[in-house]
Amino acid sequence: QTIKRKIKEDVEKLAKELLNLYAEKEIVKRAPYIIDQELEAQLNAGFIYQETPDQLQAIEDIKKDLATLKPMDRIVCGDVGFGKTEIALRAGFMSAVNGHQTAIICPTTILANQHFEMFKKRLKDLPVKVALLSRLQTKKEQQKIVAEIKNGAIDIVIGTHRVLSNDIIFKKLQLLIIDDEQRFGVKQKEKLRHKNPSLDMLSLSATPIPRTIYLALSSFKNISLMQTPPQGRTAITTEILPYSALKIKEAIEFELARSGQIYFLHNRIESIEKTKKELETLIPSATIATIHGRMPERELMRIMDDLQKKKTHILIATTIIENGIDLPNVNTIIIEDASRLGLAQAYQIRGRVGRSDIKSFAYLFYPKNLTDIARERLKALGEAKELGAGYQIALRDMEIRGAGNILGREQSGSINKIGLNLYCQILADSVEKLRN
Repeated sequence: QTIKRKIKEDVEKLAKELLNLYAEKEIVKRAPYIIDQELEAQLNAGFIYQETPDQLQAIEDIKKDLATLKPMDRIVCGDVGFGKTEIALRAGFMSAVNGHQTAIICPTTILANQHFEMFKKRLKDLPVKVALLSRLQTKKEQQKIVAEIKNGAIDIVIGTHRVLSNDIIFKKLQLLIIDDEQRFGVKQKEKLRHKNPSLDMLSLSATPIPRTIYLALSSFKNISLMQTPPQGRTAITTEILPYSALKIKEAIEFELARSGQIYFLHNRIESIEKTKKELETLIPSATIATIHGRMPERELMRIMDDLQKKKTHILIATTIIENGIDLPNVNTIIIEDASRLGLAQAYQIRGRVGRSDIKSFAYLFYPKNLTDIARERLKALGEAKELGAGYQIALRDMEIRGAGNILGREQSGSINKIGLNLYCQILADSVEKLRN
């Protein structure tokens, strides 16, 4: 009872802040977008896959949001490889056709670069100018792009946190797309909106952070769920085992025998080279490379390029591979110590394989002494075997971790003390009370 009373007080404070935020949003208006059906049909014709029903529904949801006077705030939650990027492309295109600019922010240069290549290819015959802004470019190239953003020559800019820098001044920014919402802080997400309160926001995520899910559950954000796998996609065979060098050797040899490639996740930069030597001793015939976040960007891109061209058999990496790298020939992932990863993170990384119709495998190893919370996470991962379980994983993560203060920066909150259902109920009651 004491805990409930204390939480109730906190929740009432939160409900007040939520309602103020909501009230501010309610007042802001912008001109509705107009859909150009001819150009849209031309763009859609370039999509080589069959859209899934959920994908079509999410696109419809976005169109409806953009056709109203109220700024959009939507999250599209779908598993890795379920076609969220295509949704971002179509939303960015609608914005450009309406004479607006779009900013797309990604957590890593690798992902920003991959998106840029895809957008450039799909939009090459259409009247939309796309640019990439990241540390890959020289100072001179960056200055040119910054100037073109300012004078409105660029319609869609894709980049890393660099897009949020103070020297970037947009002429007519109207849409912000955040790819991998869980990798950006509240402050970063709100930065552009403070400058432009009527900004439309679209967040993409496989496993949204608890705070976001929670805002969606309390209807402060709209959510589109994509849970239908693309045709031909099969679930990843997952094994959760105590650490075994013999099992690692077998898994690698099996993948190499079918001409596949392997991700090996070792999340410590200081010992990554030692791990490489150990693997070279274990599998002398394989070509092995390592990548981590402290490498120069160009070196990173070169290594990824070699992997794409199948010159590398095994890539030992830190969690830098967590976001969006799409390589259909990598169909085995070995996570050396899964107990060190958060639940959503482990789920996201496991989804780096199985991007085609080839059977894929994930081996999650754990050390002898596990904490209770690590055991809980591994159990949840083992249970989330079917495709499209990202949303379930995110909800489970919220129960294990707590949702954090939804508006502030504290990440773990009262939810783990009283459970998700009761917390949601208390919040709903408080909001109702304040509304009346």
